Amino acid sequence: MSDKVPTLTVNEIYQSIQGESTFAGLPCVFIRLTFCDLRCSWCDTEYAFYEGNKMSLDEILAEVDKFDCPLVELTGGEPLLQPASPALMTKLLEKGYQVLLETAGHRDISVVDRRVVRIMDLKCPDSGMSDKNRWENIPGLTANDEVKCVIASRADYEWAREKVLQYDLPDKVRAVLFSAVFGKIEPRQIVDWILADKLPVRFQLQMHKFIWDPKKKGV
Repeated sequence: MSDKVPTLTVNEIYQSIQGESTFAGLPCVFIRLTFCDLRCSWCDTEYAFYEGNKMSLDEILAEVDKFDCPLVELTGGEPLLQPASPALMTKLLEKGYQVLLETAGHRDISVVDRRVVRIMDLKCPDSGMSDKNRWENIPGLTANDEVKCVIASRADYEWAREKVLQYDLPDKVRAVLFSAVFGKIEPRQIVDWILADKLPVRFQLQMHKFIWDPKKKGV
């Protein structure tokens, strides 16, 4: 039997304002894990593809504790690429933290503790990664989860609208989130389309990109 201590490769741990989801505006500690096996055309965290340091779960917990903040999010990269990430989320829950997971939606989310708010992307066509969506995840979504569509064009919007209605997502999850690719499409366009279609989704902006320089790390 191996007694090897589980580790995760961590790109950064920092506190900021939660910029997206139904938790937007709240102070949050972000654990950004390294590695991603997708290459979305609009990716804004390419620095997390490879850069990072190995840390034990206890070392990560100790860093998070320093911020004295009740809300924690695992993000990336793609957190579910690293086998120890579900164990870290459970440990955070056991310490009393509210835990969010930002995941691209192409990995099995059933391995994640159901108490975690799983914020799952559906990759739209303009991302170049829509063929990677793991549709088997959708039946396992619960009212504790959120689904996000990042939209760069009218074609993306129509694709996302179709999937939202096809899978009855507004009745399945806590929220369906439509985001604009920053600098690629005017947010007002997406809002106009949502209103015209009376689509039961929540529009969101990446709040942190308006507070700080859009390219600034650690926020």
